[in-house]
Amino acid sequence: MAGSRKKHYSRIHAALDRVLQLLPFRQSVDWSETTAAHWRNDLFGGSFERIDELPSIDLDDLHEIDRQKGELVRNTRQFCMGLPANNALLWGARGTGKSSLIQAIVNRFASKGLRVVQVEKSALSEIANITAQLVDRRFHYLIVCDDLSFDEDDDGYKQLKSALEGSVFASSSNVLIYATSNRRHLITEYMRDNLSSTQTRGELHESEAIEEKISLSDRFGLWLSFHQFKQDQYLRVAEYWFKKLAQAHGLKVNWTQQLRQDALTWALNRGVRSGRTANHFAKYTVGKTLLEHSETVN
Repeated sequence: MAGSRKKHYSRIHAALDRVLQLLPFRQSVDWSETTAAHWRNDLFGGSFERIDELPSIDLDDLHEIDRQKGELVRNTRQFCMGLPANNALLWGARGTGKSSLIQAIVNRFASKGLRVVQVEKSALSEIANITAQLVDRRFHYLIVCDDLSFDEDDDGYKQLKSALEGSVFASSSNVLIYATSNRRHLITEYMRDNLSSTQTRGELHESEAIEEKISLSDRFGLWLSFHQFKQDQYLRVAEYWFKKLAQAHGLKVNWTQQLRQDALTWALNRGVRSGRTANHFAKYTVGKTLLEHSETVN
């Protein structure tokens, strides 16, 4: 009987060993050596995964968004000094510098103890768990939700709204959320939402559906709007990136009227004038010029 029981336990231990070998290896993040991490959801509650390389963009690389840059820098400086600061929503047209501004903020304030955790929309249900693990008070943490938006029947926004208004952040003075979105209210809005309003005795009463849709963005204390560039703004940014890339590669070439026209054509073909479009044009043009020079030499 004892021998049979011993064999049974031995099989259980062997099975457990095989299961443990299949589980992903978890290495805790040392925030004194880590600036950024990604939260990975899994069957076992999720964990931080270190991000080894961050984009090297600097605040000085971001042009034509001085107001937004100034506001977010001030808010982040307050945060890193332990002063009151707001969760921030950066919303607006694609490619206008929302994500780049947050990346540049992290690079600028990392030496002041700022750390960042990137969280996907699908992991927002774990936001209380994530915050609870950011207990090292030597650092200040930004939970960054990039390109955030919700469909009409998506229940995920309730998790985020609850965190923003509830006790999750009330007890965590060293954690803030910075989110980016193409939508001001983070959720799809339809014409029928307005049609569902009713008019009684001359007063317009908005439907509860509309109130629910705008309630999430209202939880962010700081709103920063980003818009497509005007032509002159776009050309100034395109010129900046062209000159910076050319200098970095030892290319001596002037910003000409022809390059201005090429930059405008580039933006027209893509249907948007933005910092991203300007950067892509500069990479294309400088890279093409360098390749042509190389082929001529060879």
